[in-house]
Amino acid sequence: MTQPSDKALVPFVSVDHMMQLIHRIGMDDMLRGLADYIEADFRRWELFDKTPRVASHSDVGVIELMPTSDGEAYGFKYVNGHPKNTAEGLQTVTAFGLLADVASGYPVLLTEMTILTAMRTAATSAMVARHLAPKGADTMAMIGNGAQSEFQTLAMKAICGLKSVRLYDTDPAATAKCAANLAGHGLTVVPCATPEEAIEGAQILTTCTADKQYATILTDNMVGAGVHINAIGGDCPGKTELAPAILHRSDIFVEFPPQTRIEGEIQQLAPDHPVTELWQVISGTAPGRTSDRQITLFDSVGFAIEDFSALRYVRDALKTHPLYHPLDLLADPDDPRDLFGMVQRAAP
Repeated sequence: MTQPSDKALVPFVSVDHMMQLIHRIGMDDMLRGLADYIEADFRRWELFDKTPRVASHSDVGVIELMPTSDGEAYGFKYVNGHPKNTAEGLQTVTAFGLLADVASGYPVLLTEMTILTAMRTAATSAMVARHLAPKGADTMAMIGNGAQSEFQTLAMKAICGLKSVRLYDTDPAATAKCAANLAGHGLTVVPCATPEEAIEGAQILTTCTADKQYATILTDNMVGAGVHINAIGGDCPGKTELAPAILHRSDIFVEFPPQTRIEGEIQQLAPDHPVTELWQVISGTAPGRTSDRQITLFDSVGFAIEDFSALRYVRDALKTHPLYHPLDLLADPDDPRDLFGMVQRAAP
């Protein structure tokens, strides 16, 4: 039987390989590297194809495709969000992604993205906080202590210099899990009994809850002047975390308005409510934080360019750390016009 040529073998990064890659590079260094790649792509935002993710909603969750291209490479991610899964012993979010060469259309990378999405989401949050959080911010309230919470916290430490995190979840077991996982990472970790206790003294407020419903995790009276809110839990129609009054008091920063107005906290607001696109802040064409009393709000829903950046990062990291399976994914006949003959010659 004819063996596939090297050009037909696609690097596949498995879950095990991704975990090895994180440990080989180091959690902090990989989070910083991802943030740098994401920021670099935000600076060239206008080069990218941009479309709201293609979403298939059901009563129990959502399945989405997130595509984009910079004209040289094309990337997409498949991702689901099923809050009910936790009760069934399954992940709320799973994902995989692909990067391809635009010139040939050939895939150049296939990778798990469940872990990588957690890493890039955290890196994005911290990259944004680097631009919007109050100067010297070193304490964060982490409200919602599920699968994303440790990644979010460690990214804020690695990229923004976070020193202390105050944890709250409606499930005390989730808080205990998060506190145990963060032990030994050089942070002061404070489990809290209420969300009000968690936000005491925090300059960064991160909300990351899973229920697919209109919820009020932060009420208006809980949010004082000068804080940065990192709202990452509201990420689909009908799912929010913040009281509308908070939105009216905040300067709101978003990834891609046509998507965020459907999926983010601002689905609660009028369609013409003013927001600032993050790429404009990063490129210096729009202001970010302008005063000590300003409330900045990152209405994070996740956008395809961030996944593209993460795929680029992994592709480049494999050059130094070749942690992948060569995957026989592409048909590669000796004569490109003779695909049938290739099939025939494979007969036993």
